[in-house]
Amino acid sequence: MSHQVTIKPSGHVFLAQPGETVLQAALREGFPLPYGCRNGACGTCKGKIIQGTVDFGSYNAATLTEIEKQAGMALFCCAVPLSELVIECREIGAIKDIKVKTLPCRVHKMERVALDVMVIYLKLPTNERLQFLPGQYIDILMKDGKRRSFSLANAPHDDELLQLHVRNYRGGTFAEHVFTRMKERDILRFEGPLGTFFLREDSDKPIIFVASGTGFAPVKSILEHVFHVRNMRGNTRSSERRMVLYWGNRTKADLYMPDVADRWQQEHDNFTFIPVLSEALPADNWNGRTGLVHQAVLQDFNDLSGYQVYACGAPAMVEAAHKDFTALRRLPDDDFFSDAFTASPSEPKS
Repeated sequence: MSHQVTIKPSGHVFLAQPGETVLQAALREGFPLPYGCRNGACGTCKGKIIQGTVDFGSYNAATLTEIEKQAGMALFCCAVPLSELVIECREIGAIKDIKVKTLPCRVHKMERVALDVMVIYLKLPTNERLQFLPGQYIDILMKDGKRRSFSLANAPHDDELLQLHVRNYRGGTFAEHVFTRMKERDILRFEGPLGTFFLREDSDKPIIFVASGTGFAPVKSILEHVFHVRNMRGNTRSSERRMVLYWGNRTKADLYMPDVADRWQQEHDNFTFIPVLSEALPADNWNGRTGLVHQAVLQDFNDLSGYQVYACGAPAMVEAAHKDFTALRRLPDDDFFSDAFTASPSEPKS
């Protein structure tokens, strides 16, 4: 049996089909709600049930606590309506007109930029282009039916090749394939674009980007977009915002593509790059910042009430950044945007 769902405060109404989650139904009906992992791990889709009941589904218990459930909160990527619902959540207008596609692509080039990071360049069919917002991701569709999510590292204007940053790790089926068997001209299929991690261009607040590991990929897409807009249109409110990137890695060897961020800093006076190493080796001869990347932000800023923060990478980093920035530095919750590379039913996101 289908159930009607009403979104507050917009008043938008849609029908959820039997077995559909609130998020699936909303996206199908053209009402984009905030989301990230789609498997109950990141918490981006969390909202309030004002009226009605749901099956909360399978999710990470740390992401939705029993206290939150009792207060009416739910993860809309997992919650299946059991009655008519009235829910309260934000809607994301910017992705409303972007069509999600399933497309084939060819591996055009592979570039190993660190011991455990491979950059893959994918070429679409001649008559196809992927419209996306900088910061969004795609799902690689594997032959066994599983999916593997990767952020797009190229900006939308530079879409001849789609760029993915793939991290190798123990137990990663797709990652192992990339590092051992994938070769140029291989054919893949993907679905996208997906996600609501993208630059909110209706603000002039300065931005702090916090990335760990391959969390650099969507930040790279966003920054290259901003710099392109600045070069093409001149100074605009969005492109002149002060921006700083804190990029955390374990050792200097893990800091792949540092020349890219260094070049941005040299070419754009409104951008600052601060690499942070948590386990610098003696051989690194590292004189830069050390420790946890989000703690470097805490050391540099006493008040974040006038900023926007975009955090991407390891779930522990994203969670700690959100908790400490909002509780200790007065960052408004609505100005924290994140994409946690959370574990999915198949493999974690890169």
